[in-house]
Amino acid sequence: MSTRTPGLPQTVPAPEDEGLPPRVTIWEVGPRDGLQNESRPVDLAVKREFLDRLASAGLPVVEATSLVHPKWVPQLADAEELLAGLTRRPGVRYPVLVPNERGLDRALRAGVEDIAVFASATETFARRNLNRSFDEQFAMLEPVVARAVAEGARVRGYLSMCFGDPWEGAVPPDRVVASGTRLAEMGVEQLSLGDTIGVATPGHVLAVLSAFERAGTPVETLAVHFHDTYGQALSNTLTALRAGVRTVDSSAGGLGGCPFAGSATGNLATEDLVWMLDGLGVRHGVDLAALVETSRWMAERLGRPSASRVVAALAP
Repeated sequence: MSTRTPGLPQTVPAPEDEGLPPRVTIWEVGPRDGLQNESRPVDLAVKREFLDRLASAGLPVVEATSLVHPKWVPQLADAEELLAGLTRRPGVRYPVLVPNERGLDRALRAGVEDIAVFASATETFARRNLNRSFDEQFAMLEPVVARAVAEGARVRGYLSMCFGDPWEGAVPPDRVVASGTRLAEMGVEQLSLGDTIGVATPGHVLAVLSAFERAGTPVETLAVHFHDTYGQALSNTLTALRAGVRTVDSSAGGLGGCPFAGSATGNLATEDLVWMLDGLGVRHGVDLAALVETSRWMAERLGRPSASRVVAALAP
């Protein structure tokens, strides 16, 4: 019979030959990628408290919002007001997603220092998500990245549909590498590989990361962004960590999906990721109890249970 204390993960130092990193950066996307998928807008005061609670829990990066046109993402129509009243904690990064130069203008006026842009590895999703062809999306993003870098901002690139597309099917790893390389050549300092509809498996993850390695892309510049549609997000994350990835995107309480891809379900829950990292002895700096309480609090405001298994276990 196990003697482990309920509610506390059993921490076992990872053997060196497993290749696990000593520390992982958790890139929290709940306030942006999570809340943009809600059927109804969340009150501004709730969003601000959510951001503050997440930062208080020790998350080093909390993606604040997205400066897209309200017509496309009405849930984030209050982005500028949110940023104007945001209390930034020292040492915490608050990236903002921008779709084009107009969004960048708004971000720079708001004093944003971390910019994220997004592109698709497939033609169909580029047209559905950005209303641009595959090539046109990169032409649109190039001046955005150049200006952001010139202004001293750090720029991250999101690449969607890296493992499968609901309209085009499986996406070849070489296609993903070619797409990601175009973003890297613009000047993005980190590329987040998105499993937008949650179809990836560990073998596919390893194939994509290996393809980037063969192309000369340092694995340290890659992050992973998994959705848990088929329950593979944690196993995919572990595979990525063993391959050298050091940054993992996740969403408190498993919030999110994708408003432009109906088959996409929630993101990897930050609590579930933290529980796994604790069990592996990998440092991350997040207070699990505070994070669970935050997701429980948010679930009450959204009127439904949290999708995180760890939240369900620790805060029933």
